[in-house]
Amino acid sequence: MADQLLHKFTSHIAGKNAQVSIFDDRVEWARPRGISGGKITAGILTGGVSMLATGVKGGKAGTEMIPVKSITSVATKRDGMLNTIVSIITSGNSIDFRVSHNEASIVATIVRQLILGQHPSQSFENSIQNDAPQQPQFATQPPTAPSSPDVMAQLTQLGQLKEQGILTQAEFDAKKAELLGRL
Repeated sequence: MADQLLHKFTSHIAGKNAQVSIFDDRVEWARPRGISGGKITAGILTGGVSMLATGVKGGKAGTEMIPVKSITSVATKRDGMLNTIVSIITSGNSIDFRVSHNEASIVATIVRQLILGQHPSQSFENSIQNDAPQQPQFATQPPTAPSSPDVMAQLTQLGQLKEQGILTQAEFDAKKAELLGRL
């Protein structure tokens, strides 16, 4: 299930807005070049001559991709009354995302779950692999059916994956029918 988009948000990184995407295996951000206020002011004052000479777009564009397996820590720090800084820390780098307090809670929770291998997208992938037929080493006892609480937990997890947009309605319905057939 690699390449599943789990969350997308806009953040303030080094003075510019950036689009940040959290996938089940990486965190990516892109900060596009934009028109700066200084360029607009200079363009107005010089009748557009400065824009012709230096170009319309300015600022520093940048992108980065951080694999989840290289993230060592996630930290949050309040930044005023409205924002929190979420720091994603790797062995050689740290990226700070400035977002609202609510967004910071969501981002930090998702990244922590990914680091620990506890995100629902990861456990669903594992449950699919565990549901695959396996060859018994010794056929001394018949296989036991999973207990109802396990099925109920999987149904709950399945519902969460659907709510997060990870599963389509058709995938949800098919897996739900399979799980209910085990009861």
